[in-house]
Amino acid sequence: MILIGERINGMFKEVKQAIADKNKGVIQELARRQTEAGANYLDVNVGTAASDQEGAMQWLVETIQQSCSTTLCLDSQKPNVIEAGLKVADPNNGIMLNSTPVNKKTDEEVFDKYLEMAQNAGPKSCLIALTMDKNGIPQDVDTRVALAAEIVQKVMEKGFDTPRIFIDPILLPVNVPNAQAQAGNILSALDQINYLSDPPPHITLGLSNISQGASERSLINRIFLAMAISHGLDSAIVDVFDHELMNVVATSEMLMNKQIYSDSFIKAYFSAR
Repeated sequence: MILIGERINGMFKEVKQAIADKNKGVIQELARRQTEAGANYLDVNVGTAASDQEGAMQWLVETIQQSCSTTLCLDSQKPNVIEAGLKVADPNNGIMLNSTPVNKKTDEEVFDKYLEMAQNAGPKSCLIALTMDKNGIPQDVDTRVALAAEIVQKVMEKGFDTPRIFIDPILLPVNVPNAQAQAGNILSALDQINYLSDPPPHITLGLSNISQGASERSLINRIFLAMAISHGLDSAIVDVFDHELMNVVATSEMLMNKQIYSDSFIKAYFSAR
């Protein structure tokens, strides 16, 4: 399971304050702790924490790289912010770009811009693409799968290997009116996305979105993650500090026959990461 640590994000108060104060210690501790907890990638998202998002992204990237070599996931729907982060990112560590829709009303070529940046970032780069277009987030299975197929077609035409693409079918908060059925739609979409190409693309989700604003957040996240893994999910943006959630990852991998069982399978799983 490819885990992307979610905590270096301007939506969190401590990160927002650290960006404002240029407090490297807070950011570097989050980077180290998430890496130690099992994160393969560290999501880096300025959000609305700074008016100068390009400068803040560069500061975050440089600050993190001073403390660890974990691959960074530059997260913004603004190409100029991603580009700014790429200028200071160490290419030897690899890079992930997150995230682009298929197109926007304000930018029909946005996907091509992200794909070009990923291609120029070197062979270790990868790209998260959203099943979302100028019409917004789809509310049905068929449209999600159709957009995923369009993404796969686009990257194949450009010679970008499908294992370097991560498709995000976009989770919606379960407590939003009429959104509860979307969890089941996501699972149905996962079943089909896995067969779009050979080798298939990776599939990822911003897991915490499903419980946004709900009570029992950790429980909702854990249960849905286990369900999604059984439908082919192989990556997620998660809170790696949630110990019980991480145990669900290890157990799901074992039950899906991706890890060998032993009485200490949880310890063995995280020792191998």
